Amino acid sequence: MNKVVLASLAILALASCAQKKPESRQTALPSEITLSKEVLLDKVKGGWAGQTIGCTYGGPTEFRYTGTMIQAYVPIEWPDGYVKWYMENIPGLYDDIYMDLTFVDVFNRLGLDAPADSFAVAFARAGYPLWHANQAARYNIQQGIMPPQSGHWLNNPHADDIDYQIEADFAGLMSPGMPNAASEVSDKIGHIMNYGDGWYGGVYVGAMYALAFVSDDIEFIVTEALKAVPQQSTFYTCMADVIHCHKQYPGDWKQTWFECEKKWSEDVGCPDGVFSAFNIDAVMNSAYILIGLLYGEGDFYKTIDISTRCGQDSDCNPASSGGILGTILGYSHIPDKWMKNLREVEDIPFAHTTMSLNDTYRISYNQALQMIERNGGYVSENDVTIQYQPSEAVRYEKSFEGHYPVKQIKLNKQIEDVGEVMFNGIGAVFSGGIRSNDMEYVGKVAASVDGKPAEIINLPANPLKRRHDIYWKYQLPQGEHTVTFQWLNPVKEASIHFNNVLIYADAPLPAVTY
Repeated sequence: MNKVVLASLAILALASCAQKKPESRQTALPSEITLSKEVLLDKVKGGWAGQTIGCTYGGPTEFRYTGTMIQAYVPIEWPDGYVKWYMENIPGLYDDIYMDLTFVDVFNRLGLDAPADSFAVAFARAGYPLWHANQAARYNIQQGIMPPQSGHWLNNPHADDIDYQIEADFAGLMSPGMPNAASEVSDKIGHIMNYGDGWYGGVYVGAMYALAFVSDDIEFIVTEALKAVPQQSTFYTCMADVIHCHKQYPGDWKQTWFECEKKWSEDVGCPDGVFSAFNIDAVMNSAYILIGLLYGEGDFYKTIDISTRCGQDSDCNPASSGGILGTILGYSHIPDKWMKNLREVEDIPFAHTTMSLNDTYRISYNQALQMIERNGGYVSENDVTIQYQPSEAVRYEKSFEGHYPVKQIKLNKQIEDVGEVMFNGIGAVFSGGIRSNDMEYVGKVAASVDGKPAEIINLPANPLKRRHDIYWKYQLPQGEHTVTFQWLNPVKEASIHFNNVLIYADAPLPAVTY
């Protein structure tokens, strides 16, 4: 076969990854599905157990491998006592779980009709540290910007980040066989911190968990769950690519990883990820969840190991793939190699909560029973009958539409030395922060754009209350702009430092040609 023919076949193979809507061998489920209560509880427990194990397994690698995979020769350990060691020494690893539990607790206290503001206030007042979209949302809520505006990209430069995706497990675990019910929960809570593709990450994860109760066909689960996401979104297109690439390269997860890197690794929103190998975007990291599930083929170790070795947020991604597979398998079918470490900690409350895994199993199971009845199902003495819901797409929304990152300006200056910052474009994000020994101090900064007052910015010194980025402005008219800052209440004990400025234009830079 000559080189021209080989090249043509290669091009066709790559194109086939994105030509069709994803399909699976299983096409439908019955409208009513009956499970024993014992099986239902086993699957709820399996979801929480798998999430905890996956998070622990990937913990040491988190963001140590950005823009690259973790090679097979790099050992990832699972020693005896591992989960207990992390819970006692680095409890912040389990932010995936204790943030879920914030929302589980609100449902437990206030019922299934608890309003979005109750979740937002509990989240904003919690004692755990936050980052990215979560911290930006917490700041917004503390400043009086409530959901869904707290997660909207105009108020949150991290709106497309992974945050709700890592916290959405509870939505699916309380909605067995009911992905649309999970999406309703995600609409209420996911918009606290995310929007657009960032929100879709959580919608997709929640839908996969919900379907994991009623099917053990992973291809069906990932394909049916994707119907919950609008087809015109970037998120949908990337996940469809992963599903098709798995069919094209069924024995080679690394090839699918490479295809994702080539097509989807650009970050548009997160100021820390644009122009960087660091990627906390929901789209890319959800692709890694999906790669683990598809290529793991129902094997717990393979699933979490592949999701981990994809890199980037490599504790959160195996937490999600491990939790989804744990729901499929059930608690009683997760291999003892993994469960031995988990059983040592099931009565230990997670950091910043009063809830242990054993508490969580019980509460989450009870919420699942309530959701089954609320959505037309039945609960008897020994069984539950679920009114199965085929996935329906949530509404379409897109963050940073028409905004293209074109430049990053290195400032590395204190506020007194910033002066006038001039740029050509339609928007800018100024990264940096405040430092003060007085945690009660709140710096006040006046931002002006093109000589006109734009915003009085509050900069709390307390890291739990901090503003993640100093200032941002989108949707300006394309052209030359000037931004200035004035510190209104300076004190000697505090400093405000500017790191970088991310510039957006109304069109992308010309593609590089050779």
